[in-house]
Amino acid sequence: MRRRITSLSDLDEVAGNRAPEAPETSTGHEEFEFELPRGYVHGDGTVHRHGRMRLATAKDELRPQVDVRVKENPAYLSVVLLAQVITRLGEITDVHAGVVENMYATDVAFLQDFYRRINSEGHTRAGVTCPSCAAAFEVDLAGGRLGES
Repeated sequence: MRRRITSLSDLDEVAGNRAPEAPETSTGHEEFEFELPRGYVHGDGTVHRHGRMRLATAKDELRPQVDVRVKENPAYLSVVLLAQVITRLGEITDVHAGVVENMYATDVAFLQDFYRRINSEGHTRAGVTCPSCAAAFEVDLAGGRLGES
């Protein structure tokens, strides 16, 4: 018999009634730094571009499925998911769905790709080819200004 999960407390109960655990940070590979293309503009006018995202757990991917906002609008899934895995955005350590909602669309698209890359490939590098000379090399998509190494 399948159990129907209708709330976050039901999900916690099925998962063993434990509080969400943050991944260990002893090796430094569980969190990845990024730099947003445009930056999140806080209510006081401060622009936050640098942040950190941790690797997602299975529970992180399950939680949004029982969120009422996601049930009403499936497109909201990425907002809820990103809010769970972004650990810092500039000086902001309490990154919640309201913060992600108010980001520029280009930054949300960047974060969605960044999430996919670190959780499926385990790194932020991408292989590219120069259109002029056809030389192949890798770039780090996590951020940094053009021309920086």
